[in-house]
Amino acid sequence: SKIIGIITISYVMFVLGTIHFLPFTLLSLVIIIAIIAFINIFLLTKSENITQSITSSWRYFIAEEIIFLLALFFWSYVRATQPDIHGLEKYMDFGFVNSILRTKFFPTTDMWYPPYSINYYYFGHLVTATLTRLTSIPSNISFNLMLATLFAFTFSCSFSLGLNLLGQFFVLEKISLNPQKIWKFFYFSKAKFTLFIGSLLTAFICTLGGNLHAVYAFFKPYDVNKPLPFWQLPFSPLTFPNSYWYPNATRFIYHTIHEFPLYSFVVSDLHGHVLDIPFVLLTIALLFIIFIESYVYKRKITYLTTLPIGFMIAIMYMTNAWDGLIYLLLAAFVYLAIFIKQTPGSWSDKLLGSPYLTHIVILFASFFVFALPFNLFFKPFASQIGIMCAPKLLTDIGHIGPFLFEKNHCEHSPWWQLLILWGFFIYWIFGLVTFIFMRRKKQKIYATDVFVLLLSVLSILLLIIPEFVYLKDIYTTYYRANTMFKLVYQSFIMLSLSSGYIIIRILLLKNELKNVLLWIYKFIGFWLFIITAIYPYFAINSYYLDFQKYYGLDGTAYLNKTYPTDYQAILWINANIKGQPIMLEAQGDSYTDYERVSTNTGLPTVLGWTVHEWLWRGSYDLLPERMRDIETIYTTTDPQKAASVLRKYSVDYVFIGNQEREKYPTLSENKFNLIGKLIFIDGQTRIYKINK
Repeated sequence: SKIIGIITISYVMFVLGTIHFLPFTLLSLVIIIAIIAFINIFLLTKSENITQSITSSWRYFIAEEIIFLLALFFWSYVRATQPDIHGLEKYMDFGFVNSILRTKFFPTTDMWYPPYSINYYYFGHLVTATLTRLTSIPSNISFNLMLATLFAFTFSCSFSLGLNLLGQFFVLEKISLNPQKIWKFFYFSKAKFTLFIGSLLTAFICTLGGNLHAVYAFFKPYDVNKPLPFWQLPFSPLTFPNSYWYPNATRFIYHTIHEFPLYSFVVSDLHGHVLDIPFVLLTIALLFIIFIESYVYKRKITYLTTLPIGFMIAIMYMTNAWDGLIYLLLAAFVYLAIFIKQTPGSWSDKLLGSPYLTHIVILFASFFVFALPFNLFFKPFASQIGIMCAPKLLTDIGHIGPFLFEKNHCEHSPWWQLLILWGFFIYWIFGLVTFIFMRRKKQKIYATDVFVLLLSVLSILLLIIPEFVYLKDIYTTYYRANTMFKLVYQSFIMLSLSSGYIIIRILLLKNELKNVLLWIYKFIGFWLFIITAIYPYFAINSYYLDFQKYYGLDGTAYLNKTYPTDYQAILWINANIKGQPIMLEAQGDSYTDYERVSTNTGLPTVLGWTVHEWLWRGSYDLLPERMRDIETIYTTTDPQKAASVLRKYSVDYVFIGNQEREKYPTLSENKFNLIGKLIFIDGQTRIYKINK
């Protein structure tokens, strides 16, 4: 309900702001919330089912609220020991949020390439800005609170999904949840305890789990550029953890990225794939509801039921584009399973004689309509599908339609690396198939088993795809990195949900006490889980320096140490300059400290991080002219020449601080007194307002 509320408020604000009906202000958000609250109250008074659901389930609501709050407080504390909004992609993400907060109407101006709008999937950043504006918490604090909130959503929602997957299995298996008398007046429900532990296990794997790469902590270190199978390294448990470096678990396969949620929470980039996790879990939950209602209770899927799925696919697409397509495919899988079950006859009858294709069309159409306000101003980064290891005949041709055939583009992941990264999940899927599906005469197959199998099949498909194709982007050496990253990230989430369910499902198998193979299987599975479970110990302690000091949640306080006078200038800008006038600052490479002013204020500058704008704009050719013009403005001694270039980009302010003096050693400052007015000075940091 929290996620639905946040999505609804943010989306309505986005649409109304895009058509210039309401500006992005606190008052507009309050009006939207009031209207939504009125609709909710009206529905509450008209539906007895809602009231009955609340009264019968309030204990679960309270329990999950407690879990949510504990997770929120926990990760807030973790972030407070290293709160800096600095490093990796944080400047980009923080800049998006601050730019949105200064926006009156949408689309939002790209703070690194004005006057053009952001060409990135930034709906999650809009959600962050919405919560920031609603709470009036400064963005330098709300950035870290949003990370803690995402962590709490991931843990509590995966707990809820685990609870419902296992709970539905208990219902179908007719396992009683009623407590039994253990001793005198002591009553205990073993089934409820199992349900709770299984849900916690699911939440842990999804939110805090790693992969089997942590096994390398027990062996002598390997050359990160030439990884070896762990069984070829000297076993060294006495020197544990053998200088184990946690990022290697996400960069194990050559020239690729294969992250998972915990790593994202640790490094704390407020990026699209992290912002989308709650929306992903909500979508899976909605599909699970539809699946159970239709598959088990024989209720027909109405076309109105399909519309919310189309809406969620659009939300995921606007937050992290790949996810929309991935879960569109999952929805197609789920609907196919439902109509195969419900429709008698041949395969052609099941596909053509059922409403399946109509529902798929509605999914596509609703997705297109809901995403339209975003797509009007967004141009995808990739438009061609690269084929791995294409034969010379095709590489000589180059491309056929959208298919691209590039020379020397032939990389496959070694089987043992795939096994180390995904072996834990594959192990449990193998157990589901072996002990349940292949023994269906002895073991019943329930709807929950089928749903988990659908998640697993799609996940394995996503793991396989990067071995054959990739989406073409600007990266040449790491040409399949983004493709693998986006696909396997969702695989990890779905496989986590599946594994939590499968583990409990196998532990509860009946009439198998004498099966030695099953006990061996469980024993091995236990130690595989232990290996994945020790990853948080390495990652969290390493990044957060064993929680040596508590700093609070101010993500920009570090600037007071690294660039103290620039920091005071940034505080002054945020307090005194309204709207989005353009402020010139030094331009630099991606992942550097350049653009610290635009990032921390939301004021656009002429040009930001090079590689990022190259990716977003689709061509490097657009950037050199702006680079030269920025250098000219700072270094020329001719006031008129500087004024002319400033007018070209409608620059209102010029910032001169540590980075500018370092980047442009021949910086000429006197001319700014002739073409502008000094409005801020602190040490060597100055801000000039340019005359119009």
